[in-house]
Amino acid sequence: MRYLKLTIAYDGTAYVGWQVQTNGISIQQRMEEAWLKVTQEPARVIASGRTDAGVHAWAQVCSVTTDCSMKCHDLQRALNAETPFDVSVLQVEEAAAGFHAITDAVEKTYLYHIQYGRILNPLRRDYCWYIPVELQVDAINEAASYLLGRHDFSSFESAGAERTSSIRTVKRLEAEPENCHQYTGIKITISADGFLYKMVRNIVGSLVRVGRGTEKPEWIEWVRDQHDRKVACQAAPAHGLFLDHVVYDDHV
Repeated sequence: MRYLKLTIAYDGTAYVGWQVQTNGISIQQRMEEAWLKVTQEPARVIASGRTDAGVHAWAQVCSVTTDCSMKCHDLQRALNAETPFDVSVLQVEEAAAGFHAITDAVEKTYLYHIQYGRILNPLRRDYCWYIPVELQVDAINEAASYLLGRHDFSSFESAGAERTSSIRTVKRLEAEPENCHQYTGIKITISADGFLYKMVRNIVGSLVRVGRGTEKPEWIEWVRDQHDRKVACQAAPAHGLFLDHVVYDDHV
């Protein structure tokens, strides 16, 4: 039995999310179909986390257990020949015995892209949240500082995927200008030891409320401490969210 670590990128626009579902095509389904065609072996391709419908990934990590003897670079090439053009296998590696993409992950980083101002960049409309008013980056970063560290993030957890604990440690959360030509935008980076269901999108939605001047930065601290999803804002749209990378201990 071999344990493999796959790193893949995908455009989530056409999919119902990562996980196999009955209401549409998922990225996991496409990966498992490709695996079966290449190896003639059914296998479960497990990702580090379920990305929602419309969410993208630069470097999602998956684990596969297999009896296939193909070399890693041959598997990568063959899988890419069988996956659709919006899914790419970046790397296939041997992993330590027992490697599991979910339980062995120690940190994940997501990026959220926002475009704001009077002019929409038509070339990025499917990959960022467009807000037609100016946003205050300094206010967003001040608000973000209240979410750094170890907290109960239940105010930013959507219903639908109950966890035993809502406590997570956010190690990085910051907004940076992301301007191109006459277009203005923001890239929000968030790294944590784990994320609750729609936690990133709920945080971004609330930070934007501060960025628009509707609330003061310290309002985020109040929202955090209420432990009530109803007090936070609506989730930011899925199409602006990207899983950037996943960190594992050296032994995997």
